[in-house]
Amino acid sequence: MDITEVPLAILLLPGQLETFILRDQARDLLRAPGVVAVEPPRARYGAHARMPYLMSEALASSQARRMKLPGTPLVVMIFHPVQLPLARALLHRYPGAELWYSRWDRYERAYDASPRVRERLELLHEEAASRATLIFTVSEALARLEREAGRGATVLTSAADSFPAPDPTGTVVALSLGHLGHRVDWTLLREVSDRLGEKLVCLLVGDVHPDELKNDRDFAACRERRNLVFLGRLEDDQAARLLLTADVGIVPFKVEPFNDAGLPNRILKAARVGRRTITPMLEGVLTWDHAITRADGPDEWADALRAAAGARVQPDMELRDWALAHTAELVDLPLWQRLDALGIDTGPARLAG
Repeated sequence: MDITEVPLAILLLPGQLETFILRDQARDLLRAPGVVAVEPPRARYGAHARMPYLMSEALASSQARRMKLPGTPLVVMIFHPVQLPLARALLHRYPGAELWYSRWDRYERAYDASPRVRERLELLHEEAASRATLIFTVSEALARLEREAGRGATVLTSAADSFPAPDPTGTVVALSLGHLGHRVDWTLLREVSDRLGEKLVCLLVGDVHPDELKNDRDFAACRERRNLVFLGRLEDDQAARLLLTADVGIVPFKVEPFNDAGLPNRILKAARVGRRTITPMLEGVLTWDHAITRADGPDEWADALRAAAGARVQPDMELRDWALAHTAELVDLPLWQRLDALGIDTGPARLAG
């Protein structure tokens, strides 16, 4: 068979395949040797809705003439009415072809279009729908609109094959809040990430400091892990609400003198929403031992994280009550008392001994 006689179905993609909202259906159809995709021409489709009719027709005709196809189209499929001029030019070039029209939105009511463009979209939609051999919609509501206009329509919803679907059962959500640089034990995080795989979602909130980690291979590996989600710096109000989605806080610090004696304030922040915090075998954190779980090495960390799964729907309210009562006024009480003993005027803030 001569190549020009090979029957084809042409998908006129409205954008790059990777960004197309119906890409999973498109990829499914493209498994067939007789189905080919044509990505947008250099002059974008939207221009047809803004330019004069004759100019649009001339541009579409030129685009159709330049198109090199590995066969003869029997189907030209469009996904937006602005593609009609090119489809119409292809149907003129290949008069035996059918037009198929995918309706996945009310294009003619686009909120970001000017009144003039909306009017043009309405005309293009009406012509595309009237001319199409097959109209398929993503919803029954869109199909009903076509039936009310006297046309038939097939409901083909949409797919999400390429969207990840981690197993939600037994998944633990952990949150690290703060500096993401040299203090973090990236080897530990990488190894825990590897052990738990899709059973872990680790949200890393804070400024990332790659300048401190230029030769750290574990840091580079962590940046590539899908279960380690780097979110950057957030406002406190946002971070607090994100903590509500987590089972547990984490302090993934290296065990070294610089970190050992301190008391990370993020432990208290997690406790304010009833979440415990997993830490390495640091000494300073024992000051708040009722709010933490210490774990030694990646295996113990993995076990501690597994044990925390589900805590986001069963917050520790006693821990929350303690954290909410642990105020600056309470912490500063010895200082207030000392100021008072020295006779220093503390004004309205003055506390009784």
